Amino acid sequence: MGNMTIAPFALWLTGLPASGKSSIVARLLPKLASLDMTAEVLESDAVRRILTPEASYSKEERELFYRALSFMAARLLAHGVNVIIDATASRRAYREFARTLIPDLLEVSVECPLHVCMERDKKGTYRRGLQGESSTVPGLQESYEAPLSPDLVLNTTELLPDAAADQIVRLIRARRQS
Repeated sequence: MGNMTIAPFALWLTGLPASGKSSIVARLLPKLASLDMTAEVLESDAVRRILTPEASYSKEERELFYRALSFMAARLLAHGVNVIIDATASRRAYREFARTLIPDLLEVSVECPLHVCMERDKKGTYRRGLQGESSTVPGLQESYEAPLSPDLVLNTTELLPDAAADQIVRLIRARRQS
């Protein structure tokens, strides 16, 4: 069966910093490849280095950043490219805007208690927040608004990244067969 008739997918993994989003994406890509699927990953830190190299994380900058991220995803999707957005997107409004451009957006809520995220914090995001070097850390100074009705919830205190990636593959396959 040819893949030309299958509509591409867009998937947004949202969750607190250090909740496990990037680890899941790293396991997801080879699983998709084994199914002859590729995907472009829009990872917030990588995109931010281009769009806002001197990021201030102000409310206005975040709004612009997430609008740009959503626009990029929508353009890739329009050209038949599967897209995975790996970004905290702490406000629901950011993800709701994406849905205005991508009606079939799959929203995956990567859930993990704040104290566990803080223990896992390889990038030092929470440390900088606690030391006063950053004043906009989601979960610390900024609230994180979890999705109200995500397509999939992954609790990364119970699921290893590999098992979480398997659940995403099942979601994508189920969505494509409907």
